[in-house]
This record gives sequence, C-alpha cells and structure tokens, in this order.
Amino acid sequence: MPSSPKIPRETILKSALELLIQEGYASINIKSLAAKIGCSTQPISWHFGNMENFRSALTEYALNYANEKMLSASQGVSAFSKMGAGYIDLAFDEPNLFRYLYMSGESGYHAGGFDILTSAEANSALAEQIAKQSGCPAEKVKDFFRNTIIYTHGLACFIVSGLIKASRDEVHEMVSQGAYGFALQAGIPLNEVNNNGS
Repeated sequence: MPSSPKIPRETILKSALELLIQEGYASINIKSLAAKIGCSTQPISWHFGNMENFRSALTEYALNYANEKMLSASQGVSAFSKMGAGYIDLAFDEPNLFRYLYMSGESGYHAGGFDILTSAEANSALAEQIAKQSGCPAEKVKDFFRNTIIYTHGLACFIVSGLIKASRDEVHEMVSQGAYGFALQAGIPLNEVNNNGS
C-alpha cells in the first residue's frame, strides 16, 4: 500500500480555490493544479481519486469560504442585510467564485427549490428571531427572506455577467431599498427594519 503523500489535502484545496478565484473553474485540471502546488499529480489523485470527488470537495471548501465572508455577528434584520451585502461583495470581488458556486452548475451545488432559501439552518433561525422581535408571523418573515434573497441574487448575477455597471455602494443601496420594500410588503414593522440598520 502506497504511503500517504506529503502534500496535505488542505493545501490542494486552498490552491484549487486560488486558481478558481483567479482564473475560473475551466482553468482547473490535475496538471494545472499540480503545477500551481509544485508537485506531481500523484498527491491529488491519492487524496481525491477522481475529478468528481475533487469537484465535490472543492465545492464544499469554496462554499465554506464564501459563507465565512458573508456571515455576520449581527442579529435580526441587520444580520440579514449584512449577509446580502456580503453576497454582493462576493460578486464584485470574486466573480469567478460566485459564477462557479451560484451560476454555472459546474460546482454540482444545487440549493433546491425556493423553500431552501428559508429552511436553511442559518436563515431559518434568523427568520424566527425576526418574527419574535417584530411580532410578525413567521410565514410573512419567510416571504420577506425569499423575496429579498431572490432580488439580491439577481443583482449579483447581473454584476458577474457585466449586465449592470453600478458601483458597489449603488448596489448595496439597491439591496437595502429592495429589502425595505419587501419588509413593508410582509408587514414587518418599519421601526424593526430601521432599528436594525437596513
């Protein structure tokens, strides 16, 4: 049985993420990744076995990286607003990563239907917190979440595709205004939105 390679799995994934961010997923193959790391292709094959396993590991690694950039220590509507701003920042700062995770299908990551937007663990807990603070029914808060997430995703896709040329500040303002409108539509009290910095 061959001994384990000296190149750690984490090093391979970190290098792959760097390639993905800089050049896009199409630039990643076993040879280009080995060249970036400065090793043979053997450690990559040893750790992952095949490209499907590698892609799955890279997707998980990239999602964790993206989520860390977007998550906030804030609570309530403010936390949700900051997550939206982080999503927009990801589209501006790392469009290849955004495209890989959320647009192209290359990652194999599929969130599922619209229900996943409000049932994902972090979003579900945040929705419950906002419902409790505002006195608004949980289903209305979920409507607010779903509509704001879809709107924000649309803006981010436009940014990555080059279809809008607005500044980061302008897009952040668009997200805030959209969230404000969706909160009104859902019946979340305006003071709840204003007190949380949205």
